[in-house]
Parts: sequence; C-alpha cells; structure tokens
Amino acid sequence: MRGLSKWIVLLIDAVILSLAACTAPTPAPTRGPASEGFAIYLPAQKIAANEILDVNLSDLELEDKPILSVDDIITYSKNTHEIELTSAAYERLSQLSVPTTGMPFVVCVDRAPVYGGAFWVGYSSMAFNGIVVDTLFATQNRPIRIQLGYPESPELFVGEDRRSDPRILQSLEQAGKLK
Repeated sequence: MRGLSKWIVLLIDAVILSLAACTAPTPAPTRGPASEGFAIYLPAQKIAANEILDVNLSDLELEDKPILSVDDIITYSKNTHEIELTSAAYERLSQLSVPTTGMPFVVCVDRAPVYGGAFWVGYSSMAFNGIVVDTLFATQNRPIRIQLGYPESPELFVGEDRRSDPRILQSLEQAGKLK
C-alpha cells in the first residue's frame, strides 16, 4: 500500500505542475529579424552602385544591422516617399562616406529584399538610373526622399518602381509611420 501512496503523490504532483505550466504567463514576443518590418541595409560585400540594378537581391549578403530601420522613421509619406527621420538616423546617414558614384543599398521588409537602390550625394556629376536616396539632405537634418534616378527624372529611371510595394506600405502602416 505504501508504494501505491507514493505513486498517487507523484501523480498529483505531476498534475499540479502541468496545470501550473498551462497558466504560466506567455513571454512577450521579441522583435527579431523576422518581424523588424521596413529597413534599409547595406550589402555586406563590396559592389558598385550600378551593380545593384542587375544583381539577384536574394543572393546578396546584407550587413547584420540595417543602416535605417522602422524605428528611425518618424513619418513616411506614401505619395512622395519623403521620410522624416530621428536625429540619430540623420546623424548616421550624414556619417556615411558616399562616393560620387553612389553607395548601394537594399530595401527590405522583415529582411526580405524588395528592391535595390543607391545612396547618392547631391553634388555628384554622375547620373544613376535606379532608385536613389540623396544623403545631402540628411546632413542638413531635412527629410530624405526615395526618388527615381539621379538627377531625379522619370525619363532617366529604368526598371520597375517598387517604392509603393504593398509589403512596404503595410509594414509602415502597422508601425504607425505612414502618412
């Protein structure tokens, strides 16, 4: 009988532990790479700005951390693609050493590439027929704009305009940044 009592006590303990585990609070979800939303990354390997237009973005290795994340954005205008940034983000962009031939970037949603483009400087005499962010505005703490070509010209731009990709707009809307 003593052995049976021991098993009953063990069984009751197991039931109590199981019930306690079921009522334990669920940990808050962490914001990992799979849920980071809109972000702009630099390629991990060195490539020229004009190569970003021809490379398979899914095959491109990206830096571990984005140069701009949704947390850096105060507002994003879906009509003009103008982005108001935090002061830390303006500082980070103004510290980039962008050559007059541009610096490639990749716009991602949850680390999945959507389109490639290049950071450019407003004093460059070089033309670029892809998507561009002129970093000169960041040095003046003025909103940056994701534009078509440099100098900005729909006639100069070649390719598909993916700035309004539904994944991007949905991510920015969910983060409360879209206007």
